[in-house]
Amino acid sequence: MSLVTSFEWRYATKKYNTSKKIDPAVFKDLTETVRLAPSSFGLQPYKFLLIEDKSKLEEISRAAHGQPQITTGAHVMVLAVETNIDEKTVASYIDKAATARQTERKNLEPREQFVNTVLSKLDYNQRIIWAEKQAFLAVGVFVSAAAEAGIDASPMEGFDNATVDAILGLKEKNLTSALLFVIGYRSEEDEFAAIPKVRKPKEEIFQTI
Repeated sequence: MSLVTSFEWRYATKKYNTSKKIDPAVFKDLTETVRLAPSSFGLQPYKFLLIEDKSKLEEISRAAHGQPQITTGAHVMVLAVETNIDEKTVASYIDKAATARQTERKNLEPREQFVNTVLSKLDYNQRIIWAEKQAFLAVGVFVSAAAEAGIDASPMEGFDNATVDAILGLKEKNLTSALLFVIGYRSEEDEFAAIPKVRKPKEEIFQTI
């Protein structure tokens, strides 16, 4: 399928086929695609937490008002963003960059100083918002890659962040939940699959100034 065809096919899946699982090789390919997703300065200040503990899934489902995707999807993830974004975050990236580009670290110090200067202008809450924006870029890539592979995906808000953070002990890990993300294969009983997609016409979205 072309990506256009893939997006015509996809929809906000509500109910998944619990008996149909995703091939591990396909899931690995999806995660590698997301790993390569763009982010500001390349810092990727987020984590996709794959939740396999059934008791925690049930707790998260309650925190998300019983949305059925959580208990029927093949893979349920919590997208969490880092809450301790600082000079150590930048230093870690620069270390990796020096290795990947086979250059001395000192050659990248001007870049390190620039990124630190930009981040220093953001307070704690602004850094969280900035991190969420980067995480949502990765979600967009995940949705696209899944659609192209014929896999349904549900990015989900509508949950109690503080409760999910507590369930997973995220505060102690310097993380906070931003989004729930479910992938799998749609159930034939999901009535939403047959509902026409509603989108603005192109001229309302793309404009020349």
